[in-house]
Amino acid sequence: MFRTLLIAALTLLPASIALPRPAFADLRVCNQTPSTISIAFGYRTDSGWQSEGWWVAGADACAIVYQGDLTSRYYYLYAVDDLAGGAWDGSVFMCTQDSSFTIFGVEDCLARGYERTGFFEIDTQSRTDWTMQLTENNSNSLDQQ
Repeated sequence: MFRTLLIAALTLLPASIALPRPAFADLRVCNQTPSTISIAFGYRTDSGWQSEGWWVAGADACAIVYQGDLTSRYYYLYAVDDLAGGAWDGSVFMCTQDSSFTIFGVEDCLARGYERTGFFEIDTQSRTDWTMQLTENNSNSLDQQ
């Protein structure tokens, strides 16, 4: 009996080591308000600026806006409270639109048929993952993890 258990354990050990582990290196935006929020995300790629949206985070929920290891120090967010109004915004302007989007470039937003929207900067301190907490009282309250 002991020998059978030992063989089974030794057989399963390599399988458990080889199993893929979930990646936790992401950029998460957590909504600490009682309302649903919509989130747009901007960043610099090798070919230039890019903005994407919309992610939705319900009350006290998080949305992953970038999956995988963060490779830049700075990223940009814009979020809007879908029910109560108000926004978490800033002075870095990027292009957005009302429906889901991926937009390349930040120049001439209006001329290209997009909205010109102010994003706020996130300094990830060159970490590979980051969590941003959005609260009612602080328009850009952040928490790192």
